[in-house]
Amino acid sequence: MPELVLDVFEGDAFSFVSLTDSINNLPFTPGRLGEMGLFSESGIVTIDIELEYRDGYLSLISPTERGGPGETRPKLPRGARKLVTSHFQIDDTIKAEEVQGVREFGTPTQMRTVESYLASRMGEVTPNFDATLEHQRVGALKGIITDKNSNVVYDLYSEFGISKPADVKLDLSPTAKLRPQLAKVARDMARSLGGISMRGIGALVGDDMWDSLITHPDVEKTYMFQAGAVLRQGIEYRQLDFGDIFWENYKGYVPKNDGTGNVTPFIDTNAAQLYPMGVPNFFRTVFGPADYLETVNTVGLPRYAKFIPFRNNKGGSLEMQTNPLSYCTRPGVLRKMVAQGIG
Repeated sequence: MPELVLDVFEGDAFSFVSLTDSINNLPFTPGRLGEMGLFSESGIVTIDIELEYRDGYLSLISPTERGGPGETRPKLPRGARKLVTSHFQIDDTIKAEEVQGVREFGTPTQMRTVESYLASRMGEVTPNFDATLEHQRVGALKGIITDKNSNVVYDLYSEFGISKPADVKLDLSPTAKLRPQLAKVARDMARSLGGISMRGIGALVGDDMWDSLITHPDVEKTYMFQAGAVLRQGIEYRQLDFGDIFWENYKGYVPKNDGTGNVTPFIDTNAAQLYPMGVPNFFRTVFGPADYLETVNTVGLPRYAKFIPFRNNKGGSLEMQTNPLSYCTRPGVLRKMVAQGIG
């Protein structure tokens, strides 16, 4: 019997390659930002990346005398920063007694197998990795990436040697005119992009700001004649195209571990995060390799899984990990908008 158990644990289903393929074939839904395709993804063979940045210089050319010297331009300063991928790992234990004599879920007579139970455990963990990646990407959207305890991992403004743009205040009081305010924001963001064009502005909006925006007289008047059906529907977690900004009530939060049932939203309830749309590689996510001998200097995958049998063959340890780094290549263009005159 021990030899039989050993054969099971050393079979192909428990190999590092098979388990890693399996966990990457599980539904990969890292929240709304992943669904939107805002972040281009790739694997890297190292655990860090080097970002080179260059301060752009754009101005009109002064006329000079024909046959004389032309206008000179300053050298463009350049620099580089190294950013390291974050390592997220969850450890689990699979014991033989958790499988022995247990009926497979959803079947009348089929008994649970070690393989099916292993796949089930990996499936339960996967949403935690997805939520973690979503939280990291929201940080890149803000320009400041934090961990679960709100500790700053990377301040992209500091890394790029630039100042964080001041928060944009949007007056949502009933008598305020929204379009001139939004036009000013759009022009400001376009200037920050320099010579790169964008096809619009996206905004992920917190709940309170969204509720005030969707019921503002300017918005209601616009949609009364153009798309009244939008305002007749429920307003939570929907989208709105207004003032050349594509607004979306963002649904992203994690429960607070205080037993109250309250949640911590990824985006402030009274604010919105603005970003340019249609700019190639504006947001990036790279995945570093796992910290195993098998993965040294190999291209990183989104997730890894490894099963390590116990010496007594009564079970084994299951390790699952991901090593992502999400960032914005031009954080100076990002804007945080804060609602004023509501409540």
